[in-house]
Amino acid sequence: MCDAIYRYDITVGSESIDLLGHVNNREYLRWMEEAATAHAAGLGWSFENLKAIRRAWVAREHWIEYLMPAFEGERLALFTWVQNLRGAASLRRYALRRGDDLLMTGATEWVFVDYERRRPVLVTPEMRASFPRVAEDDPRLEALGIARCVRWSPAPAHRGGA
Repeated sequence: MCDAIYRYDITVGSESIDLLGHVNNREYLRWMEEAATAHAAGLGWSFENLKAIRRAWVAREHWIEYLMPAFEGERLALFTWVQNLRGAASLRRYALRRGDDLLMTGATEWVFVDYERRRPVLVTPEMRASFPRVAEDDPRLEALGIARCVRWSPAPAHRGGA
């Protein structure tokens, strides 16, 4: 079983570097998706398990705040957690650190869909029970150095806990 706040370690490769000599913005989004997928798999919801029930998570909206650049060869830690889970949607948060420096914060609103009908479906009670939620004021975020008030507002259905 995975922790509620999942750590995904990254070593920045040359393929992630842009013309300015730092990590290209697209890489942060790729890493966010990789971390979310790994966290969900660790909680028992791998792509194969979802495929077996003809379901998938699709991104409705992404938000990223770039705070500091990252560079080739650096070792980074990307943290991700589910802030809430309601109906067919989930708000997942992210924070990227290099040592004590917070480089990026982000969020994705994921929607649970029946991939054959391409329609949202309610998250099952079994899945809901599998994903621990971490409130935005959870003291563990502060302890990890990743607590940060974000300027982005999720869709009204995702404000608050649950």
